[in-house]
Order: sequence, then C-alpha cells, then structure tokens
Amino acid sequence: MPITVRVRDVMDTNVYTVDASATAMDILKVMQEKGVWSVIVEEKGLPIGVITERDILRRCIMKGFSPDKCKAKEIMSAPLVTIGPDEPIGEAMRLMVEKGIRRVYVVEGGKIIGRVTQTGSCTNLLNIVLALHEVRYQL
Repeated sequence: MPITVRVRDVMDTNVYTVDASATAMDILKVMQEKGVWSVIVEEKGLPIGVITERDILRRCIMKGFSPDKCKAKEIMSAPLVTIGPDEPIGEAMRLMVEKGIRRVYVVEGGKIIGRVTQTGSCTNLLNIVLALHEVRYQL
C-alpha cells in the first residue's frame, strides 16, 4: 500500500499578512518579530501577493530606494502560487521547481491556511524517509 504525504502533513501554518500600503521597513519589522522571511500582501482583506526579504533587497534597497518609502504593493511578487491541502507534497515541489519559486501557499475554503517551502518540504521528506527506514529494520 503506497504512502502519500499530503501538503497539509508538512505545511507551515505561520503565515502573516501586511497591508499593501505597508512600507518595506514596517514589513521587515513584522518579519523579524514573527520569525518569518515572507508575508502575504493584502488589499481590502484579500491576498494580492507575497513579499520576501529578497524582494525588499532586490526591488527596494539595491535600487537605492528608502525602505521607509517603498510600499508593499510596489515591490511584492504576484500572483500567489497556491495549492490545496490534500494535494501530494510532490505536486507542491513540482510547482516550486516549475515556477522557480521557494514557497507555495496552501488554500482551503478560499483562505490561506499555510505554506510549503523548499527547505521545509525537503526536511520533512527526509524525516519521513528516515522514519520508514527505521520501521523496516524493526519489522
């Protein structure tokens, strides 16, 4: 019987949002406070994009703009790449490779409930393989 690891089994639920009008400096403060390096950008309560520390570096700092003046909507990445929670983790990994991105967001009932990152998915899969390896030796 095959084992299927679903997105919900490995997703990170630490997803935070900022308003589209937030400045890069405000966003960096949220990221530091929450211990994350990406946040969802919302406008009128709806997710419209994502901003990462890399977006801030490349689209604000490296271009010589002040992080106190750059707005989230101006430097975010869009659209969000999403996946359902019951999809196989392999599908999330395929999306990340195909789109050249490091994270996909998990949507259920029209709401973002988590995210899957390259690092997190690889770590989780490695842990699963190691656990299955141990079980094989215990049988």
